Amino acid sequence: MPNPSDYIALGSQLEEDSEETEEEQEEEWFIPVMESPWVLAEKESKNGEATVCSNAGESGENSQGNEWNRGDIDGLFCPICMEAWTTTGDHHVCCLPCGHIFGFSCIRKWLQQQGTTKKCPQCNRKCTLKDVRKLFASRVVAIDGESQKRIQSLEAKCISLDKKDAVLIKKEAEWKKKEAEWKKREALLQRELHQLKEKTIYLEHLLDVKPRTLGHPPSMGGYCVPSLGSPFSAIPLRKRCSEFNEQGPFILQKELGVDGARLFDIDASSKIILMTRRLQGLGGMHVLTKMSLVAPYTRQDISLPTGSKAVRDLHICPSDGSLSLFASLGKKLSVLSTKINNFILAYDLPAPAWSCSWDLNGSHQIYAGLQNGSLVVFDMRQTARPLEFVNGLTSNPVHTIYSLHNSTLPSGVTAVLSASSAGICQWNFGGSEERQPVVLETGNQGACISLAYCPSSDDIIASFRPRIDNSNEMAYSQHLLTPAIGQGVHGSHVHLKRFGSNCYQKLAVTCANVNDVRLPRSAVMNIESHGCLFASGDELTGELVLQELPSFTVIQHLKLRKQPIYDVKYVHDVDGGLLGCLCDDILQLYGNHALK
Repeated sequence: MPNPSDYIALGSQLEEDSEETEEEQEEEWFIPVMESPWVLAEKESKNGEATVCSNAGESGENSQGNEWNRGDIDGLFCPICMEAWTTTGDHHVCCLPCGHIFGFSCIRKWLQQQGTTKKCPQCNRKCTLKDVRKLFASRVVAIDGESQKRIQSLEAKCISLDKKDAVLIKKEAEWKKKEAEWKKREALLQRELHQLKEKTIYLEHLLDVKPRTLGHPPSMGGYCVPSLGSPFSAIPLRKRCSEFNEQGPFILQKELGVDGARLFDIDASSKIILMTRRLQGLGGMHVLTKMSLVAPYTRQDISLPTGSKAVRDLHICPSDGSLSLFASLGKKLSVLSTKINNFILAYDLPAPAWSCSWDLNGSHQIYAGLQNGSLVVFDMRQTARPLEFVNGLTSNPVHTIYSLHNSTLPSGVTAVLSASSAGICQWNFGGSEERQPVVLETGNQGACISLAYCPSSDDIIASFRPRIDNSNEMAYSQHLLTPAIGQGVHGSHVHLKRFGSNCYQKLAVTCANVNDVRLPRSAVMNIESHGCLFASGDELTGELVLQELPSFTVIQHLKLRKQPIYDVKYVHDVDGGLLGCLCDDILQLYGNHALK
């Protein structure tokens, strides 16, 4: 039973006799008022003030006044008068025991008019005025149970569809991944198929050429694989080469298209070539390219370390062909492993590197010649700092550097030969004594632009071009090789021979046609049947000239497809000697058939 203090008196007296007439009961009865917990809490917080939450009409005030929006009061109006009930006043919201809600003034009037049989106007359930209960709430809204169930059902369906959608998205991603793998595999198979077709064509040509070359089998198949656009097509090499080198020791074996290549080196044991290239286009990237010397001559580009810029020099390790050394203008000295096609070491240098070299007496030490004239020695087993650092005699860039055999040097001492425009000198490293560089005397030849060294014979060829201030003072021991019919300048080649640890003898000097801008490359070859030969480019005739040492007698002119000559390298293996000449976008390879 409600507490009597929670009742509001509607009459002046309280009759305790339950058998009084209903009219008297209605006049003198107390109707219990059920307050919601929200209203009680609000009353307590406001020190007992009888305030409740504003009704729908009060909360809906706007620029149009206190008019009700019909869409906002569905379920909030009295079913008798069809007017909105309130939370205060005569039309206070109230309910009957059956649960139906009315405005207090309307239900009271209704029940008073019913006489003795008082019933709910909606369900006809018997009730009296004393059964009326006032409700305290800002709104009373009833949610349709069927609609609620339908909403829940739709939400469940949405969740189910979301799950199915997520599964389908996942399957779609898996299919796309598989599709990408299939396309990649298809491209790989297409490439392999293309390579097999090229190899088949190569073998068919080889079988066709073999009967015609019987008795004089040229090296490496005897067939030239022309680059794209080559006018020679599939012509046997002996017919092509006979036009210009019948009596020479080298014949052309291959011509390979190598766009943007500037430097290269050959690993004869693994039959691969490493090249530095600049990709076509404005601001083209500098990359390394590894190419196989075996058909179908597959290639693979290798990215340089970040910040390397252009490569100025590269050398494959003579004792371990799987390692290669690179010197770059980005102040980097890097070591590449061709087994994994990745750089395993990258040293930071104080200045751009112009040249590099492996140590011929061990596989751990490496050398770098810098743009400021300095030399740096590194031990690959100690990556923290250089092993030695020496300042050059001048600030001219060290454009060439070679390691020397230390058979005649004291124990623990290594030596390198370096060249800059100022000249040539030998540097000794290690040992207990401080050693000064040995400057090689070459005479007043001009600016040194190239240096070639043969470790097996200790022959050295230094190339010079005239300086601006002493171009008229150069002396030549021989006449020019050819008349001046092209562009270039009259320079010279000086032949030096190393004796002992620090002694050098000048054997001969010859004049040459050299480039007036670039730093050319040349090679000294120690061939068993021909002795030492010197290979260099003639800038005026556009040929690669082979000269016998020490007389500088010309024994062969090798015609080149293009100009200028960027690099010249010679390697020797069990199959004979291989001479490579890199011109503009073409690498020509010559075999030494005299060794067969």
